[in-house]
Amino acid sequence: MKNKFLIPIILSIVTLILGCKKDNLNIKDGTYKGTFTVTYSSGTQTGQTTLELKNGKFTCSGNSNRIPAGGSGTFSSDNGKITFNDENAWTADFDWNLILSGNYDYTFDGKKLIFSADKNNVGNYKYDLEKQ
Repeated sequence: MKNKFLIPIILSIVTLILGCKKDNLNIKDGTYKGTFTVTYSSGTQTGQTTLELKNGKFTCSGNSNRIPAGGSGTFSSDNGKITFNDENAWTADFDWNLILSGNYDYTFDGKKLIFSADKNNVGNYKYDLEKQ
C-alpha cells in the first residue's frame, strides 16, 4: 500500500525539479551593450555603455560625464555574484562607485545580463545589458 502512494509522489517531485527553468548563471564571453543607471537619494542618472568580457578580463566604456566612468581589469563570477577588479588609476574628483569595480549581484539568462549593487550608502549602481 505504501508503494502505491510513494511512486506518484516521487514522480511528481522529479517532474517538478526537471520542469523548473533555471537561469544560466555562467556568463559567456562577448560584447554586451545597454544602460547604466545610478540612483542617488537626490535622483537618477543614466548612460549608455558597452562591456567586453573575454577570458576573465573586462573592458567597460565610460562617458565624458562618468555615467558610467567605465573601467578595465579582471572579473570572476560565482553563485549569482560577479566581481570586477579595475586596474586603472583615477582622479579623485568624482564618485568612484561609478567605476566598474567591486561586487555585484547578477542575473543572466543567456542573452540579458543585469547586475547591480548598493555601494557605501551612496547609491544603487545598475547595469542592464544585452549580449550582441
